[in-house]
Amino acid sequence: MKIEINARKREAQGTGASRRLRRSGSVPGIVYGGNGVAVNIELNHKELYQHLTNEKFHASILSLKLDDKAEDVLLRAFNMHPYKGHVQHIDFQRVSKDKKIHMKVPLHFVNADKSPGVKEQGGIASHVLNELDITCFPDDLPEFIEVDLSNLTVGHSMHVRDVALPKGVELAIHKSENPVVATVVIPSLITEEEEAAAAAAAVAPADVPTTEQAAAPKEGEGAPAEGEKGEKGDKGKGAAAEKPAAADKGEKKEKK
Repeated sequence: MKIEINARKREAQGTGASRRLRRSGSVPGIVYGGNGVAVNIELNHKELYQHLTNEKFHASILSLKLDDKAEDVLLRAFNMHPYKGHVQHIDFQRVSKDKKIHMKVPLHFVNADKSPGVKEQGGIASHVLNELDITCFPDDLPEFIEVDLSNLTVGHSMHVRDVALPKGVELAIHKSENPVVATVVIPSLITEEEEAAAAAAAVAPADVPTTEQAAAPKEGEGAPAEGEKGEKGDKGKGAAAEKPAAADKGEKKEKK
C-alpha cells in the first residue's frame, strides 16, 4: 500500500512568503518531472515530519494528492533546519510506469550471527555500505534489499555484485566497480606484550618529584653557589692554619 501525502498549491513565492509559511506550521515544496509542469506546493509540517521518520517513505513510490488528484511521486530531496529539527523544504519527482527510475535503496543485513566468522571465529560483522544505487521500473522498486551474511568468514568480504538483487532491479554502478558491502573482523585485543611495553614506558612513582622537591627554593634557602662553597672552604683552611701559629707563640714563652 502506497503512503499518501496531502498537499496544496502554493501561490505566494519568495523568501518572505516561505518564512511566513513555516511559521504557520507548513512546509514549502515542489513537485516536478513526468509529463507535467513544476508546481510549487505546501504541506503540513507535522504530518510530513512523521512520514520522514519512516524508512519506507524514502525509498518507495508515494501517492501525492494535489487538488483532489493523486499522482505517483518519489521523494528526491529535503532540507532540515541546522539545529531546530524543522523541515525547511521538500522536493518530489513524478514517475511514469514505463520509465526506469534511479534510487538509493536501504540494505537490511541478516544472519550475521549464524556466519562462521562470528559464530566460530569470534569476529563481528562490519557494515561498510548501508544503501545501494539501483535502477528499475517503478513497479519493481523494493523497499529495501536484504543482504545475507550467513556464509561470511573472518578476512573475507561481501561485495556489491555478491548481493542477490530482487527481480527487475539492476545496480547503478560502473562495470569496473565492485565496492565492499560488509566484512567480518576480529575485535582488537590488548596482548601481554603490549601491556608490558606500556608498563615499561610508564614513569615509576619514585622517579616522580614530590611537591616539596618540585617547589622552587625560597629566598635565602637556596643551595650555595660555587663561589660560596669556595669561600667556606677557604675560611675553614684559614682557621686550621691559625692553630700552628698559636702553638709557636707558646714555645717562645717557654724558652724565655
